[in-house]
Amino acid sequence: MARQLDYHSIREIFTRFRTQEAEPQGELYHTNAYTLLVAVALSAQATDAGVNKATRPLFARVDTPQKMLDLGIEGVTEAIKTIGLFRQKAKNVIRLSEILVNDYGGEVPSSRAALQSLPGVGRKTANVVLNMWWHVPTQAVDTHIFRLGNRTGICPGKDVDVVERAIEDHIPAEFQQHAHHWMILHGRYICTARKPRCPDCLIQDLCHFEEKTA
Repeated sequence: MARQLDYHSIREIFTRFRTQEAEPQGELYHTNAYTLLVAVALSAQATDAGVNKATRPLFARVDTPQKMLDLGIEGVTEAIKTIGLFRQKAKNVIRLSEILVNDYGGEVPSSRAALQSLPGVGRKTANVVLNMWWHVPTQAVDTHIFRLGNRTGICPGKDVDVVERAIEDHIPAEFQQHAHHWMILHGRYICTARKPRCPDCLIQDLCHFEEKTA
């Protein structure tokens, strides 16, 4: 775990991220708040690309909780069978759809507590939905952010909760809205797990990682 970077270094890092891509976008395909919620829930322990391959045809037919219930558990299971843990995820999608129809009038709630009360929806999923759909400056810490935060010193921490707090505490407010997307994309494509692409990294001069690749 690298030591925490100072304020000026973090500000410079996110200034560079913003200059490179001012409006970073999540890579999960969705058409509305409901399909975003389902897509994020399905993405646990799966790649965005793998989820998108299954959900693009699914969401062309099903884009509301009631339509998902009409499709039924067998239909959902068949539609997402290429995604890891698909049987349990199908059950969660049906159960959360039932709750949305019965308790929320078919709408996706916009509070973290309400979202986290849904089957298969944890804090990270809730934060993604709040950030991407309602533009709340929440931080969804995945494996890419956890690795990047600890390697670089942007937001070091022993677990995801500590890293989330470090993002909120140390990254200037003007960058909070897009912070987790910038970090996810940088971790996914540049600061990769096995061999980070340090020569291609726009923040490598500010990064505390000691084992930089040539």
